[in-house]
Amino acid sequence: MRILLLEDDAHLGPWVAGGLREEGHVVDHFADGKDALMAAMGQDYDLLILDRMVPRLDGLAVLKSLRASKDTTPALFLTALGEVDARVEGFEAGGDDYLTKPFAFAELSARVQALSRRRDPGALTEAAQTTLRYGDLTLDLLARRCKRQGTPIDLMAKEFKLLEYFMRRPGRLVTRTMLLEQVWDMSFDPTTSVVETHISRLRSKIDKPFDTALLRTRRGEGYVFGQ
Repeated sequence: MRILLLEDDAHLGPWVAGGLREEGHVVDHFADGKDALMAAMGQDYDLLILDRMVPRLDGLAVLKSLRASKDTTPALFLTALGEVDARVEGFEAGGDDYLTKPFAFAELSARVQALSRRRDPGALTEAAQTTLRYGDLTLDLLARRCKRQGTPIDLMAKEFKLLEYFMRRPGRLVTRTMLLEQVWDMSFDPTTSVVETHISRLRSKIDKPFDTALLRTRRGEGYVFGQ
């Protein structure tokens, strides 16, 4: 997706933009409301992520101007204003979702995907799937069973969750930070080897006994499941 991000925080803005780009999105990042409005009026975006309090023109005013011009692009507010009145004001201005700071990137990513599916109502809701399949690999989410080429594979709880995360994102780059946040509910910690350890164990079960490897490493970037 092409995403417009309006966020003036010198640390949060680049962090959010970088995480979204790691997930394969094209991100135009602005720290100024007027610049963001001009960009949104001259470029088609799939999603707007707007901070409420930014220089010159706040995110609420930006969205009001866009809605007045019949722009229906989904909009997600990122803000420190978590009060009910502030959220209502955002929705009344045409916002579609609201995420209060501080937040985990995994939650932002999930909301971005939810808004994407909302824009395409014909898309299958991933959360409704009870069985994931990729080639000869099957993951039964209800029975908590895994098979490849009909052979049962015994997975520990974290290995199962890790594989589920990968199978919902075939062919997409998954970073170490994303795995720490989503699978282990941890903030980024450069000293832990928990990701590498579990990736190695998972590979020993779903790849090594079989002819084709499904889980690949991109050195310095992250991991890709499937082709």
